[in-house]
Amino acid sequence: MRELIQAVENYLAICLTDLSMPPRLRAAMNYSLLAGGKRLRPVLCLLCAGASCPSAERDATLTYALPFACGLEMIHTYSLIHDDLPAMDDDDLRRGRPSNHKAFDEATAILAGDALVTDAFWFMARAGENIAPVRVLRALSVVAEAAGGRGMVGGQVLDIEYTGLGLAPVRHDAALLTKLQAMQALKTGALFRAACIGGGILGGANEESLAALGKYAEALGLAFQIVDDILDETQDTAILGKPAGSDAEKGKLTWPSLTSLDESRERAHLEAEKAAAALKALTGPDADTLRDLALRLVNRIR
Repeated sequence: MRELIQAVENYLAICLTDLSMPPRLRAAMNYSLLAGGKRLRPVLCLLCAGASCPSAERDATLTYALPFACGLEMIHTYSLIHDDLPAMDDDDLRRGRPSNHKAFDEATAILAGDALVTDAFWFMARAGENIAPVRVLRALSVVAEAAGGRGMVGGQVLDIEYTGLGLAPVRHDAALLTKLQAMQALKTGALFRAACIGGGILGGANEESLAALGKYAEALGLAFQIVDDILDETQDTAILGKPAGSDAEKGKLTWPSLTSLDESRERAHLEAEKAAAALKALTGPDADTLRDLALRLVNRIR
């Protein structure tokens, strides 16, 4: 994990350097892109690629897949910039410092997000220089679907539509829980799934393995979102790096608001175990790391 995270950080640190663009735009893009974070999506992509290719080809596959993996981080970063905008969640803090539209201005933040999501596909396509283009094209299709109206953007629309429903939630309301799961599966889960399946495709996984990676990603994405909901309610702003308690203030649907903290913790652990079990047929150190990652994720809420 540490080696892969460092590889991602090194690539992101220089990837925009030689691209011709207005300096202010580059500065705004790098401001958010290099602000830290778990780098979970690109690491998932690389781990799934490594778990899917012959062991003798692992190092080369990870090197060739790195631009694709980092493109996923660009898409994720764009979504955070736009989520923080006044028209969206209207948050002034992200990763422990002013949100992009506060550090620059609203128009620049919008354009920085636009540039990141567009340039992301340029970087991902570069994987086709060394990986079979048919694999890269298929992986690109998976990511495009996950990032658009049928995925992350659609989930953000539902998030806006459902904001306020959590101001006076009815515990265990089946209809609200269905809305919550549908929204989070798109807003968060879709890009997790694209990272895992996309990585598997780049590594040459067969259809059975891709199905297993998809099940892993869906369970991991749900566990991740439940953990995020719990932390928003139990941690302070200094630890989170973003405004704590903002979900409750805005009346957003969350797992703790519709169940309880204890039930949310139990569900998160269940989904993490489900994710690990989904990879029972995959062997090797990268598959082991994927299983361990799922189980370690929920340690943050003990």
